[in-house]
Amino acid sequence: MKANEMTDVAVYAERRRRLAATIGEGVAVIATAPERARNRDTHYPYRHDSYFYYLTGFPEPEAALVLAGGAAPRALLFCREKSAEREIWDGHRYGPEGARERFGLDEAHPIGALDEKMAALLADREALWTAVGVDADWDARVMRWLNAVRAQARAGVVAPHTLRDLHAPLDEMRLVKDAHELSLMRRAGAISASAHRRAMLAARAGRSEFEVEAELLYEFRRHGAQFPAYWPIVAGGANACILHYVQNDAPLHDGALLLIDAGCELQGYAADITRTFPVGGRFSGAQRAVYEIVLAAQAAAMAQVRAGRAWNEPHDAAVKVLAQGMLDLKLLDGSLDAVLEKESYKRFYMHRTGHWLGMDVHDAGEYKRAGAWRTLVPGMTLTVEPGLYIRAADDVPEALHDIGVRIEDDVAVTTGECEVLTAAAPKAIGEIEALIRDART
Repeated sequence: MKANEMTDVAVYAERRRRLAATIGEGVAVIATAPERARNRDTHYPYRHDSYFYYLTGFPEPEAALVLAGGAAPRALLFCREKSAEREIWDGHRYGPEGARERFGLDEAHPIGALDEKMAALLADREALWTAVGVDADWDARVMRWLNAVRAQARAGVVAPHTLRDLHAPLDEMRLVKDAHELSLMRRAGAISASAHRRAMLAARAGRSEFEVEAELLYEFRRHGAQFPAYWPIVAGGANACILHYVQNDAPLHDGALLLIDAGCELQGYAADITRTFPVGGRFSGAQRAVYEIVLAAQAAAMAQVRAGRAWNEPHDAAVKVLAQGMLDLKLLDGSLDAVLEKESYKRFYMHRTGHWLGMDVHDAGEYKRAGAWRTLVPGMTLTVEPGLYIRAADDVPEALHDIGVRIEDDVAVTTGECEVLTAAAPKAIGEIEALIRDART
């Protein structure tokens, strides 16, 4: 086994150890995601379940992990058997014995044996931890296991009397990233930043949004990322005012802004970057004014991303800057206090300033606990993404019509200033204009 593989094994083993301490004498069961048919006999590219992968690092479909807690916890993997015939068609399979050795499990068995073995694994256990209410078929399967144990009651076998949601403790674990995770997220951020630079250089009037999308996807894959973390948004002109625009099929026009929201997924971890820049290479006066407000809002939010601050403080800081900017641009009337109290700013800024980031783009973890916004601690990772979306309307100054700007970075909480994982993607006006100008001269 290579050194980096041994490191990976230790990382996943430590996560399982922590979870075992949480479940006590219980048993935890979690399956990976199924393969999904795209049409007839073709499938979507396979992507594991994040919770399952977090505990195992095992990449194949048709697999489940059973973690039996107690004084001597055991981790059992159930996976596909080796098959020379299927490997001809579909590629390498670890098989139970290969998986046990490579991924550091205590035991491994064929996936077909899962139902058969669960009754014995659950016998005389106080609780069963699993994903509850996520999939009806899985819930029914879990009930069959419990009923199989209950059927042995006259033989003195006791079934788990408590069914608990496994996602809850795993959400808490996933919320604070370890060194292994932060390393992957830095790399995902660097690849994604490189893709945004490539897109800035590729965008031209007369080209289509999908041509720029292709440059992003090329750069992701060229650097080893397995997938885009979500389908890229490549939104020129008025399309930038559609928050989840993904058609990416319109022509680009000189004088318009291009908003790109795109990030790669690397070994299960996502990046999420948005940049907005002028197709022609120079911001107009109105575009510059809007952009500078959003950039200042992001800076204000980032200043609040540090250990000890509450989750909502970055958002509140960004909203104050954006609301004042709307007043300055004559988009709104009245006082700043009134705009904030009535939330009239939501006409032009209708989303939150960030979300947790990690294995999922909108990652696991609660934002409030016991009714209070949670406190940021070192190792939490999140996005900071204020924006302004100014659709054309009779009461909107014409120079501002259909200007959409969002600036988004990925950051990690530290004891001091936050670490910006995506800083290599240009966002200062002078830097963007210089990059495009130098590429075209």
